[in-house]
Amino acid sequence: MTTTQDRYKDFKFLDPGVLIDDDIQLILKETRPFDPENGFVPEYKFEMVHTRSNAVMGTIDLRVGLTDKLREFGGHIGYAVEERFRGNKYAARSCTLLMPLIHRLGINPIVITCSPGNIPSVKTIESLGGKLQITKEVEIEPQVLRKTSIYFWEV
Repeated sequence: MTTTQDRYKDFKFLDPGVLIDDDIQLILKETRPFDPENGFVPEYKFEMVHTRSNAVMGTIDLRVGLTDKLREFGGHIGYAVEERFRGNKYAARSCTLLMPLIHRLGINPIVITCSPGNIPSVKTIESLGGKLQITKEVEIEPQVLRKTSIYFWEV
């Protein structure tokens, strides 16, 4: 049986290439290596940048794998869009821009989680084709529970 340790100890980050559409580009800001002591899998961290103004509109992270904890809270993809840029589908478009990299990494299905009350995020995930698997209470920190919806996005 392959363990998380075995799977990611020698992970090599791939060049994500140019991730751009009409008015949004994902700029790789950092990669975070596998860190089993802190529960981190390899991760790409991008900024969502407006192609004409160079304004940073938000962030999107792609985790290459999942720990048991990430499977329930965090998932493969996490995103945040600055308030003044919301309503433009930048989160969904950024997820779509990540698809060539996701395919090269062999991630399928993609797990995305969110609070069930975060309607914009629910709509984003569902617009991508994410299917709700379960909504449940998850321990996000010792003795701290949060209701979380877990979606699978088959790609």
